[in-house]
Amino acid sequence: MLKSKIKILVGLSGGVDSTLSLYLLQKQGYQVEAAFMKNFSEKVNIKGECPWKEDRLMAYRVAAHLKVPIQTLDFEKQYHDKIVDYIFDSYQAGLTPNPDVLCNNEIKFKLFLEQATKLGFDKIATGHYAKIKEDKNGFHLLRAKDPNKDQSYFLAGLNQNQLAKAIFPIGDIIKTEVRQLAKKAKLPNADRKDSQGICFIGKIDLKTFLQQKIKAKVGEILDTKGNKIGTHQGVWYYTIGQRKGLDIGGSGPWYVVSKDLKNNQLIVGHVDDEKLYNKSVQISDLHWLAKEYELPLKAKAQIRYRQAGQDVVLVAPDKAEFKKAQAGVASGQTLAIYKGRELIASAIIV
Repeated sequence: MLKSKIKILVGLSGGVDSTLSLYLLQKQGYQVEAAFMKNFSEKVNIKGECPWKEDRLMAYRVAAHLKVPIQTLDFEKQYHDKIVDYIFDSYQAGLTPNPDVLCNNEIKFKLFLEQATKLGFDKIATGHYAKIKEDKNGFHLLRAKDPNKDQSYFLAGLNQNQLAKAIFPIGDIIKTEVRQLAKKAKLPNADRKDSQGICFIGKIDLKTFLQQKIKAKVGEILDTKGNKIGTHQGVWYYTIGQRKGLDIGGSGPWYVVSKDLKNNQLIVGHVDDEKLYNKSVQISDLHWLAKEYELPLKAKAQIRYRQAGQDVVLVAPDKAEFKKAQAGVASGQTLAIYKGRELIASAIIV
C-alpha cells in the first residue's frame, strides 16, 4: 500500500520524542493526525504532580506548527481504574508493580489503538525507543539503536495484533540525533526537558503518594539475623532492594531484603548479604510476543528498565534460573526475555 494511503494516529505527549515521530511520518508521506491522551488530572481524588495542561498545550502547538489535525482522547477513568488502583493494590499486597508496562498494555496499545481503529486509522505511532521487524513468522519487537534509551522492556506485554498496528519512528535514532533533528526542523519543543517516571507521581515521594490510601502502621526493621535496628511506618511503602529512605544509622548502607506483611516487619541487609540475591526466580503469566520457543531455553533477561541483559535459562513456564544471582528481585516485577536484540517473551515474577 502506498504511504499516502496509510492513515496513522500519532500519540503526541508534548515531548520531543513523539513530536519528531510525527514529523518524520509526515515527511515520509503518510496521512498523519495526532491525539493527546489525557490520563490523569486534578479531578481524580488523588494528589499528584502531572503537568498535563502544559503537555497538552505543547502538543497542540506542535500540531499547529506542522499543520496536523489533533484531538484529545480522555482515558482518565480507565487509567485510574486500571493503573492508579493497580499501584495501590500491588504495594498493599507487598508487590513491586510496574505501571509503565501495564500502561502500555492497557492504555496506549489497547484503548488508544481501539479508538484509532474506530476512527478509521490503519496504525498508531508513539515516540518509544524500540523497533518492529516483520517477516514470515510475524512481527518482532527489537531493542532500539540507542542502548541508553531502549524502551523495549516497557513493551514486553505487547501481542502480535498490537505490534502489527504499531510504528516506532525513532527506534533507529539515538537521543542526541533526535534533539538535533528536532532543532533542524524548528520544532517548538526541541529543547523541552524529558519527563521522568510515572506522570502523576512526579515530584511526590512514593511513600507520601501511597499514604493517601494506605494507612501508616509502625513496625520493626530487622537485620537478616533477627536483630531490631529501627522502625518503619509500613512495609508496603518499601520495595525489595531499596536503599534510600530507610533512615537507619549504624553500619550502612542497608538494603531491603524482604518484607513480612503478616508481622509488618522489614528485613534489611548489606550489599554483600546473600539473602539480597536470587538465582532461581518463580514466574507466572509467561507471554510469547511472536514465536514460542522450546524449553529449557538459554537467553538474556532483565528484571528492570536499563538493566543490562543477564544470562538466564528459562527452565519451565513457571521458573527461570539466572547464571549470576540478581539483587533486588521482587514479586510483581516484569521479567523481559531476549534472544539477541529481540524481546521474545515476558513474565511476572512471583
